[in-house]
Amino acid sequence: MSNQAITVQLGSTVKSALSVLASAGITSMPVVSASGKLRGIVSEADLIRDAVSTDARLHEIPRETVLIDRHQYVDDVMTTHVLTVGPDSDLAEAVELMTSTGVKSLPVVTANGRVLGVVSRSDVVHMLARADHDLERDVDAALASVGLRDWLVEVDDGVVELVAPARAVDDRGLARAAAGTVPGVVRVHISSAG
Repeated sequence: MSNQAITVQLGSTVKSALSVLASAGITSMPVVSASGKLRGIVSEADLIRDAVSTDARLHEIPRETVLIDRHQYVDDVMTTHVLTVGPDSDLAEAVELMTSTGVKSLPVVTANGRVLGVVSRSDVVHMLARADHDLERDVDAALASVGLRDWLVEVDDGVVELVAPARAVDDRGLARAAAGTVPGVVRVHISSAG
């Protein structure tokens, strides 16, 4: 999740929202009330939908140019039915929601509707593409958290090689499960110490 949610308040202009998206390099952002509660989400598509008129000079036959009434506020163009996740939601749940619905990002909200952050597809891609040494550190920590501190861990291109201590035959399933929960792990292999 992005640590700090970039949001826009109800009543903000479309122009100011476009500026925020452009400067932050994001494609959508939550729309919040003055108290910080989620009220909608606004995307690039929402903001640009009616922002550009047809250039009458491109046509050989002159015609009357019709100016479109452009929306001025994010309230007029935002999506009010917003898919969200909670701070304790499983990442797999968020990924399933993004891939099954086509949304690119999900606001992370508290039970009372306050926006804590946003998890996006690009956040997930960055996490899954982490370096092997980072994965190794996180697999070590995952194993330690379930009482398997004495296992050896090596990671190569996301593939985890676990070496079990001789007395740990019964812990293989637990070790595989713990290592497999680390985002970015592609596969887990287990062998016994010599």
